[in-house]
Amino acid sequence: MTAHDALPAFELGFPGELRDRLVAAVLSGAKTATTGLAEEYAHEGEPLPEVGERRAVPDSAGRVVAVVEVTEVRVLRLADVDQAHCVDEGEGHTTVAAWRAAHEEFWHGPELRAALGDPDFTVGDDTLVVAERFRVVGRR
Repeated sequence: MTAHDALPAFELGFPGELRDRLVAAVLSGAKTATTGLAEEYAHEGEPLPEVGERRAVPDSAGRVVAVVEVTEVRVLRLADVDQAHCVDEGEGHTTVAAWRAAHEEFWHGPELRAALGDPDFTVGDDTLVVAERFRVVGRR
């Protein structure tokens, strides 16, 4: 076991094409922010990330490819996510509306609904999200 193996996982999306794209964006430096649902943390019984926390970034095969350090954590309403955060997610969204549409598609998808145990789960303006900023501090 290495020190990276002892770190909590920083999983982006679900394994597959989306995760591969997001991990590549982290490794290239294009992605320095991410957004999760507060509901996911509550459902999993996981604490919210904390500034200074280091986490291991796995690829779709489960291999740790990088370590990130959390530099900012904000819990806010989905309607309050700002343009700078959307751009810093590194997914090519140039407007909040485009960012939100892509995220709603993911959050309303069958994989996330199954993970939450709620086939009818939906988000709205008042849904609480966890907006994180991070920096890469190590690569494998």
